[in-house]
Amino acid sequence: MMLFSANDFFHQLWNFLSSKYAMIVYVALILILIVILTIFVMVNEHRKAEIYRVTDEEEIIYENPKDAPSSASPVESSRVPETPSAEQGEEEPKEENKTEEKSRFYMLSQIDREMEHYEAPEYDDKVTLKEICERFRRYAGSRLGLYYDIQDIRRFIAGMAVTHIMILQGMSGTGKTSLAYAFGEFLRNRTVIVPIQPMWKERTDLLGYYNEFTKKFNETMLLEKMYEANYNDEIYITVLDEMNIARVEYYFAEFLSLLEIPNQEGRNIDVVSDRWENDPKLLKNGQLRLPENMWFIGTANNDDSTFAISDKVYDRAMIMNLDKKATVFEEGEEESMKISSSHLHRLYKEAMKEYRITRRNLNRIKELDEYMIKEFHLTFGNRIMKQIRSYVPVIVACGGTELEAIDDILSRKIIRKLESQNPVYVRNSASGLITYMDELFGEDKLPLCKAYIERIKRTV
Repeated sequence: MMLFSANDFFHQLWNFLSSKYAMIVYVALILILIVILTIFVMVNEHRKAEIYRVTDEEEIIYENPKDAPSSASPVESSRVPETPSAEQGEEEPKEENKTEEKSRFYMLSQIDREMEHYEAPEYDDKVTLKEICERFRRYAGSRLGLYYDIQDIRRFIAGMAVTHIMILQGMSGTGKTSLAYAFGEFLRNRTVIVPIQPMWKERTDLLGYYNEFTKKFNETMLLEKMYEANYNDEIYITVLDEMNIARVEYYFAEFLSLLEIPNQEGRNIDVVSDRWENDPKLLKNGQLRLPENMWFIGTANNDDSTFAISDKVYDRAMIMNLDKKATVFEEGEEESMKISSSHLHRLYKEAMKEYRITRRNLNRIKELDEYMIKEFHLTFGNRIMKQIRSYVPVIVACGGTELEAIDDILSRKIIRKLESQNPVYVRNSASGLITYMDELFGEDKLPLCKAYIERIKRTV
């Protein structure tokens, strides 16, 4: 009887432990454990961040160890001696540090403090656009071992005159990222390289986000550089590396829209949705001005792992193809230089005034526009015409020719759009288009446009 009762007890116990209600309890216990572990990890990470922040503050006090007395640590040596006369003065720094600790933007607040003692460097503001191109090419070759054709350097510098967003395309290994990096080194202002991630979809992926748990804003390097650029007149280059591994029109949408606004005062991008009293100085109502002295250089690959770049992006950006490696050359050593953004913009304006596109070539472009509308239902539009009027004079000021510049921008902005047309119709009409351009501009005067058309014919 006892054996039966014991078996019956264990049988009922097993039925209970394997019942539906018991399973619910198990799941609840597991979820509770997961929540406890998550909170534990987040608290530890927060403590580590606080330790690193305090360490950074200690290092900032004495950037040069020689400044600190040998008998004391940097933190101890920075303290005010405890004397009656200093007691009143101690209260203000303590209160200030207390306020700084509450700031949700640690790095931006740090930039505010550093810029209180900022002195602008001496700029080489007598240099011309042609000299910039030639000296940059020599610097990249002699100092960095990076070799580019002078035509590519001119296109790069002139493209910056048209818009603040450029796209460098071409085969892997042709130096797309290196070109933008080298220009930052040449200007003595290191280029910021932002590796784009496949899952990026919005501006917070570029700028960072507010962490509700830590009550801090997770600042990115791009946000820091944008904030810093608003303080000075240096030229900032930001590389969006492999920009089309995610959809550009998603994560970069607000930047594209703001860069279209002609008035710089209206180019303000949202960083946070609210305002705190101790927010950084240049953050106005949660917005930061998109700096006029920062250019975004995107590198793009065309393979199965990337997305096609939409016409919306292509139309707003300047496109540059790096399809081949340049020949190694020897032209002597060249030093870096410091150029202000104001001087570069002034050079662009002077070039557009001095080297305005000729009336003859404007008429040719207008006739080609009418032909493209009639034959392919493609038009240049106001935006592209404005880009042509900006790009061509700067190429001339950089040492190029007017037809060379027209050939380049027409191939990137107009002929490229034939790829989206009916391929059979384009193949049948391609020869007529080439003949018309030869008649209009002169035989073989637009080699890039003709080569692009021939390539489209071959791929049909």
